[in-house]
Amino acid sequence: MTMTKTVDRAVDGLFDDHLLEFDRHCREAAGGLREAGLRLDQDPAATGHLLGLPAVQLLQNTFLPPEYRGGSYLPAGNVASGAWCVEWAIVMERLSYGDPGVVLASPGASLSGGAVLTLGDDAQRDWFFGRLVEAPTWTFFGLTEPAKGSAVIELETKLTSAADGGWRLDGRKRYVGNGSRAQIGVAFCRRAPGPWGIEAVLVDTAEPGFGGEMLPSLGLRGAGISQLTFTGIQVPPERVLGYRRPPSRRGLYGALQTLMRARPTIATMALGVTQAVLDYVGEQRPAPSRHDQWRLDELIDRTAATRRLTYEVAADIDRGTINPHRIGGVKMRAARLAEQTTLLAAELLGPASLIEHPWLEKAHRDVRAFELMEGTSNIHRLSVFQGMLKNDFLPSATPGRANGSSHADRR
Repeated sequence: MTMTKTVDRAVDGLFDDHLLEFDRHCREAAGGLREAGLRLDQDPAATGHLLGLPAVQLLQNTFLPPEYRGGSYLPAGNVASGAWCVEWAIVMERLSYGDPGVVLASPGASLSGGAVLTLGDDAQRDWFFGRLVEAPTWTFFGLTEPAKGSAVIELETKLTSAADGGWRLDGRKRYVGNGSRAQIGVAFCRRAPGPWGIEAVLVDTAEPGFGGEMLPSLGLRGAGISQLTFTGIQVPPERVLGYRRPPSRRGLYGALQTLMRARPTIATMALGVTQAVLDYVGEQRPAPSRHDQWRLDELIDRTAATRRLTYEVAADIDRGTINPHRIGGVKMRAARLAEQTTLLAAELLGPASLIEHPWLEKAHRDVRAFELMEGTSNIHRLSVFQGMLKNDFLPSATPGRANGSSHADRR
């Protein structure tokens, strides 16, 4: 598999030497993921064959804080350990070029790890990341609910006082990735009225009262989208993330910070599949007409521009600058590009292309999920509009190189 040089040039000058080495490492690890992805698409519950893949082991280590990383799956020096969002964006793009379903089906910290990094103290980090180091461990990020969607301030899952001084968790979650196969996770719930009454709690799925069921899905089937139930789960006080913090810096704050840092990685996942489809069309139809080549070139250029902006946004986050308008804008644009690219590929390869090319048919289904992940396009369009009204969408200065600068309030 090869990446189009035009798109690679889109990040010229943004990556330092550590990130360039990490980028090369991720490309090499992505080999063989398409075969694994097709197998997973047929049986989403069969994830055992993923554990030995270098890409999966790389992914697990990348989403761990540097002090927990180990093995030979990362380049020497643990990469640029401060450029967390940029690292995450790189690994998600390069491995999604292979198969995004495998990426989402893999064990590891994922979104819940972001919440623990944002809110957790040392003991909570050890409890969570220590489990991930001991053995392959799947995690869940329990935010979305059946009646309220992902509207954080309207959560109905409840955290109530228990007689032993701890807490009791009751409620339901839906559309949670890896939920039914997870061993631990983070559940967002309501302890009291108002936005500061929201909490994030660490959950061990082996505790009595936890239930999980995988939902049928059309695309990205390996993600294991699930519905969860919490019935009287006992939550010790020390499992409430950030319990020593003021309420304004706990549950709601953690949810928003985690989602902001996740959106660039969703964008690069979409860009990874977009590039894979463009390269696939180039292999299958090496001599298109001038008009068709013009249409492909347009998508290549738009992909390069979106990629550049996405990594600039990720580097801003690592420097502590979180602009929700720009973050939402890149996620929206990348999701749309992925859809448009699969539509054009199906057209250019002929009426029976989605039958004759099983991988393309799978990609055609998979990319529709990016529209729904971390906010739909209409929500992000409103955010972009608000940013333009406030003159807060474009940066005041050109961002510098992505490097090891730490992001704000990591603890």
